[in-house]
Amino acid sequence: MTMSSDPPPPPELPPQDAPSASAAPGPTPEPGTPGRPPWYRRRAVRLAALGTALLVAGCTAAGWAAYQRLERNIRTDDATARALDRHAGDRPGQLVAGAQNILVMGTDREPGADSERSDTVLLLHISADRRRAAVVGVPRDLMVSVPSCEQPGGGLSRAQYAQFNWAFQFGGPACTIRAFEQLTGVRVDHHLLVDFDGFRKVVDALGGVEVDLPVSEYHEEEQIYLPAGRQVLRGDAALAYFRARHGVGDGSDTARMARDRDFLQALSDQVRSRGVLSDPFRLYPLLDTVSATLTADSGLASVPRLYSLADALRSVPDGATAFLTVPRKPYPQDPDRDVPAEPAASRLFSELREDRPVTAG
Repeated sequence: MTMSSDPPPPPELPPQDAPSASAAPGPTPEPGTPGRPPWYRRRAVRLAALGTALLVAGCTAAGWAAYQRLERNIRTDDATARALDRHAGDRPGQLVAGAQNILVMGTDREPGADSERSDTVLLLHISADRRRAAVVGVPRDLMVSVPSCEQPGGGLSRAQYAQFNWAFQFGGPACTIRAFEQLTGVRVDHHLLVDFDGFRKVVDALGGVEVDLPVSEYHEEEQIYLPAGRQVLRGDAALAYFRARHGVGDGSDTARMARDRDFLQALSDQVRSRGVLSDPFRLYPLLDTVSATLTADSGLASVPRLYSLADALRSVPDGATAFLTVPRKPYPQDPDRDVPAEPAASRLFSELREDRPVTAG
């Protein structure tokens, strides 16, 4: 008996638009980059990473070079530290921890002179809480007791009653610091020497300082004429204005100190108003200029320490920096000299020692 069976089903054919089984599959485009394969994306990422690494390395190298430049600029005054160490027992102690007293001495050299002099001496006092600061000028002609000091060429000067700026000529920065401490009882924590040529460069780096002259001035030594009225002083004109000792106001050192104080206050206001201390791109050129003109004790002669000082000054609120001069009156034996005016001078020195707001001067 023969058995019947159903015919086998026909073979299935691939859809008309499907690729054949023998064709190699092509790359699948990634979303958002039609037509670009994964290897293209990976190469782009690698190139971007390499570019970023090179940029970071370049910035790091530039930053390190800038740091090294500032470090090389600063000169360290070890000789003054050694001289002060020899008289450590005679120096006052610090009363308030955290407060800083920095004595800034402007130096220059008279034409034909063998040694430097310092006619501008300022104490920068920064309170322990960084909420106040004071800049106190010491008149060059103030009569004070100057101690016996080691002289640059060897030997000792004699202790004597003399005008304050002679201390620098007798024994350099160490003698000035000791005379200041003996006068005030204020411990000097650090000191800075700034040559006047450097001062001119600092003013130029800030774009000059605006002053208002009541009358015109002619500075014969520098052969510079300054007209009356409001003007911005730069370069040699700014330096001549700041250094002038003759023909200023009534011709006294008091008049010179008053306008130097106003000039420094205008300079400080300009730094703050332009945000220099908080802007690294503005601060670095200023630090580069300043550091090239500085000689500092070892406690300040480095970039981190100078930055720490700048940071402390930046913390002081606007309007909280007092600019003043040691109170003085004419010296009875010589009206061209001064002596501290009491009790105002002693009150000022006490306020500085005890880190209190200054009220005198």
